[in-house]
Amino acid sequence: MGKQKSKKKNRFIIVLCVVAVIMIIGDWVLSVTVYNENFNKRFESYEPLMLCVNDFDGLQRTQYEFSSDQGQKLTGYMYSSGENQHGIVVMAHGFGGGGHNSYMDCASFFAHNGYYVFTYDATGNDESEGEGVGGTPQGVVDLDYAISYVEESGIFPDLPIVLFGHSWGGYSVCSVLTYHPEVKAVIACSGFNSSSDMFEAEGKKQAGYGIYLMMPFVKLHERIKYGDYAANTAMDGFLKSEADVLIVHSADDDIVPIEYGFDIYYEKYKDDPRFSFIRLEDKGHNYVYNDMTYINEFNAEFDKWIETLDYDYNAKENQERFSEDKAEYIHNNLDRDKWCDMLNAELFESFVSFYDEHLTSA
Repeated sequence: MGKQKSKKKNRFIIVLCVVAVIMIIGDWVLSVTVYNENFNKRFESYEPLMLCVNDFDGLQRTQYEFSSDQGQKLTGYMYSSGENQHGIVVMAHGFGGGGHNSYMDCASFFAHNGYYVFTYDATGNDESEGEGVGGTPQGVVDLDYAISYVEESGIFPDLPIVLFGHSWGGYSVCSVLTYHPEVKAVIACSGFNSSSDMFEAEGKKQAGYGIYLMMPFVKLHERIKYGDYAANTAMDGFLKSEADVLIVHSADDDIVPIEYGFDIYYEKYKDDPRFSFIRLEDKGHNYVYNDMTYINEFNAEFDKWIETLDYDYNAKENQERFSEDKAEYIHNNLDRDKWCDMLNAELFESFVSFYDEHLTSA
């Protein structure tokens, strides 16, 4: 009887172990699937709202092509205006809206204030190769290769390099300091500390605290795919570099909550003279450094236009029709002069002053 009980107990334990393994594998597969559905996609800029070089007086650009980690070709641009440039701003764009196009106004401002600007479309975005982005750490990978290209190609002036990034780019410009401690200064807007933070922040909205069942598998997936790039954080970058850092974030950011970046950095570095912090209160995420006046005006008129439609624009069968009508409305009603001139000039003047000061003191 004792042996039979022991065998039953052993079988029970084996069954439990098998069930546990199946559940773990299932959770892993589900986590990776959800991750890829959100982060391993291709992104294109929305054509009706795309910016053009001709929208900005005196702005010039030259197109380049360089390789990233898997040999995929990335399209980059050097923007310039006038003479007396005393540094190169390398810019990293955000996630989900296509490549660097929506940051052309930022490039123009820096280019008109004493800097060359090199920026590019990351893997899986706009004019660069890649069926999808791959994952969040790809932003750091591509930026690493972009900086090396600027420094080593022999094409560009031998000038100090500073970095500018927003959102995904804000994380990338900080994390990449581990690999490029020679960078003189960094401005990171609405960024986050760790590669998995975006997945966690968005996941909490959809699944609540259940997202934490996925997080170990997401982190493992990123680590297997990207190695040290995935493990490296913005805080790691700060430790490996002597660059001066300016962090900008809005308290009401619901895409990258402020506790995922700004708060972490402020707690550690608020008394460190290398670090400067600008905490905003009501600027959100996508327009953290914009004057919202024209956006609000346009959105108000757009909402009125929607009310005039004689069909249900939310219905699935009307999606294509609404997409065409929306594009036509934007083309006919968007004031491009105002659309291309929405930067908070005072804030960007402080950005230029930050770069100037730290290049002078370098």
